[in-house]
Amino acid sequence: MFLVLSCIAVAHEARFTLLAALVCILGAFLTVNLYSRLRSSQGSKRYLWLFLVALVGGATIWTTHFSAMLGYIVPLGRTFEPTLTLISLGCAILTSGLAFLLASQGRSIGFPLIGGAVFGMGIAVMHYLGMEAYLVTGILKWDVSFVAWSVVLGGGLGAAALVLAHTGKGVSGIVQAASVMILAIVLMHFTGMTAITVVPLSGVSIPAQALSDDVMLAAVVGVTLVIIATVGSAFVIDTRNMAEATATYQHLAMHDPLTQLPNRTYLRHQLEEELLNVRDSSMLAVLAIDLDRFKDVNDLHGHGAGDALLADLGRRLKLLLGDGEFVARIGGDEFVAYKSGVADEAEILPFANRLRSEIARPFDWQNQVVKIGGSVGISRAPRDGLAADELLTRADLAAYSAKTDGGDRLAFYCEGMEERSRSRASIALDLKSAIQNGELELYYQPQNDTRTRSLKGFEALVRWNHPERGLVSPTEFIPIAEETGLILDIGAWVLEEACTAAAAWPEQYSVAVNVSALQIAQSTLSQQVAAVLARTNLAPARLEIELTESGLIADQAHALKVVLDLKKLGVSVAMDDFGTGYSSLSTLQNFPFDKIKIDRGFIMSLTANKQSAAIVKSTILLGTSLKIPVLAEGVETEDQLSFLLQEGCQSVQGYLFGKPLRLDECIALMDSERGEKESVLPSVDLVATPT
Repeated sequence: MFLVLSCIAVAHEARFTLLAALVCILGAFLTVNLYSRLRSSQGSKRYLWLFLVALVGGATIWTTHFSAMLGYIVPLGRTFEPTLTLISLGCAILTSGLAFLLASQGRSIGFPLIGGAVFGMGIAVMHYLGMEAYLVTGILKWDVSFVAWSVVLGGGLGAAALVLAHTGKGVSGIVQAASVMILAIVLMHFTGMTAITVVPLSGVSIPAQALSDDVMLAAVVGVTLVIIATVGSAFVIDTRNMAEATATYQHLAMHDPLTQLPNRTYLRHQLEEELLNVRDSSMLAVLAIDLDRFKDVNDLHGHGAGDALLADLGRRLKLLLGDGEFVARIGGDEFVAYKSGVADEAEILPFANRLRSEIARPFDWQNQVVKIGGSVGISRAPRDGLAADELLTRADLAAYSAKTDGGDRLAFYCEGMEERSRSRASIALDLKSAIQNGELELYYQPQNDTRTRSLKGFEALVRWNHPERGLVSPTEFIPIAEETGLILDIGAWVLEEACTAAAAWPEQYSVAVNVSALQIAQSTLSQQVAAVLARTNLAPARLEIELTESGLIADQAHALKVVLDLKKLGVSVAMDDFGTGYSSLSTLQNFPFDKIKIDRGFIMSLTANKQSAAIVKSTILLGTSLKIPVLAEGVETEDQLSFLLQEGCQSVQGYLFGKPLRLDECIALMDSERGEKESVLPSVDLVATPT
């Protein structure tokens, strides 16, 4: 080793050696990086990287050798035979290409071991071929032991370099592999040079060197540095493009493409990170958000409108987030938000209400105002769990509870929600076959004249006779039917049955059928009603369609068209549950209703609550002013009837005049009214609940 170091220090000019070292260092680091890119490439691109790594690797070996040889001090004349010198360059490039091709064949460490050995042997072959091109006015004597050591060092360190390049990770792996590659090139060269002894010999002539050593050095190093710079620039550009592409793919993998909000994967990752920091002194609030009436938007305006609404909502929600707040879209019309570092529940409500307010703010779609709402369910860590899945499930259960309670509200998770959820899922499953199995039945509740108490007609109410559960309340299965879309089939069945029954009644009796928001959202409701009237031969004037305000506000323009189309058929249209909506007065102003039905909640507290009495009075007065008849639901006492009679309410409905009746009981009541014994059939209402 001392002789090798002495050869470097004494037998070579420093400036040539330093330039050789510079080229070797730059080339080795670039070669290792190019080899890494070769391993990760596929198809034709792989051969491009193979060419580049062979070019840079071979040029680095050759330039290091040639630069050092120019600095080799010899007291004799010397020159370089050009053909062999160029052949040695080609040899370096070809053996480097073969080495990297072999090393990149598979994941087994055997491939880089063999390829690295070929790389090291290529250094030796290039070196000794280059030495054949080194001409002096004398002869070269070789120390075979140093020659052998040079070959062993080249092959061994070359193998080690490619193994490190194959197994190394990150910057440290690159540094280690490049350092060993530098050692392989340098030690092989200078050990081989230590093996030389130049013996002067008279009578030996060599061609004159055309260019000076400095010019040759500048030319060789310059060209090689240009190659390194060019290939290095291409490598950097490709690396940046890959980094940008990777960042784009990561963004796509972690974000919803429509709203640009984080997706479920990103949400789960963030939740798990946040849960690591949850302490007894602070909470993490998880909010599941289920949009209300969003399906109506898609049904009425198309999926383009729904997508535009979601994209706009995504932008809105991102803008309102503060420190420790996060929101993601996990699919469809479902969003999840969380707030970390919450001291108590009082801090959760402002965040939840901000989200709900932003969701409720009207959207514009092609110059039309579209409104939706949001049902929000809240779970809290550590109170409701410390696992992301558990918190998400429980927040979703709470949101479901909020939605079934009418929507556009929030609910905190509480025990028992899982059991209720399982029960509802079971009901939904059974409800699918209820119509085919003949389990649905219509009941009819009388509607009477307030002054004469005479029977005027009936409201059709659907009941479900479950084979195991018995009679299932409409308040239990109608919301489930609306959520699952089964309300469309049930509604069609109710309308058909009610009209068929009413067609057999005496002509003075009408039937009222309640229509759900989902039915209103369909563009074919009026055609469906017209077809049923034609099939059953029921006079349109004897059918009354009841609409609740919740079915009108999602898209008032569409709802108004539906109402007008129904009225063109000659069908009456009533506003059901007046006073319980968002802006009932505005709805009355915008829609040409034929009747107003006061919600039973106001009638129940009529004689005990001044506010209820005032609302009922105002509603009756409003109906009189607008020349719209008013019907009061839920009338159960004579005092309530007297109040309504005094205020001028035209019609009443409630237990005072009769509970909902089966068809045969309904017929008996009409026969009693008319003093006849005829058998007749009644009518149906879909969404109404028993009064």
